[in-house]
Amino acid sequence: MKLYKKKIKARIRKGKIDIKKNFNNFFVWVKGADLVELKECETSKDPVRPELDNKFRTSYGRKIYGVKYNDEIHAVMCFAFTNQIPKTVKELDLMSKDAFLQSATRDQNIGKIAIAYTVWSTKKGGGKLIVKQVFKMIKKSNHLNRLVTLSPLTEMARNFHLNNGAEEIQVNEETQNFEYKIIK
Repeated sequence: MKLYKKKIKARIRKGKIDIKKNFNNFFVWVKGADLVELKECETSKDPVRPELDNKFRTSYGRKIYGVKYNDEIHAVMCFAFTNQIPKTVKELDLMSKDAFLQSATRDQNIGKIAIAYTVWSTKKGGGKLIVKQVFKMIKKSNHLNRLVTLSPLTEMARNFHLNNGAEEIQVNEETQNFEYKIIK
């Protein structure tokens, strides 16, 4: 019986060491990751909107950002810039085109609202990390004053945004919108 207890204690100690090691490895990649603007992404890996091609994601001032670590992209977020909050992808398309065309005759700043319409991650913690990185970037910008999502009507999307500090602002027929408050 004594030998059995010693073996159990040894296993528990080993388990604690393994957890600590994995925990430390997680933070190494998070601390070493950088936010980068991408020219394209692998749209087939997008679980939210795989039907949108790279041309859509990069035209009319739209942007693709990724979290890069060790020359690999581990999270992606796509944006459009508008002056209103869209309820559908079609509205997003029209509103971002309108904001882009308005910017050509003004100050070259496209829209006042950054609309995140898709986000995904291939590494644990990547989704939360890219939201935080993009939030910081938008906070530093001179012309953007809101970060709003155009999310699918899923409990997973709802929980993700609420758990990361967003506020639900409206539920639409096909989508839901969340806002990350930007205080400058």
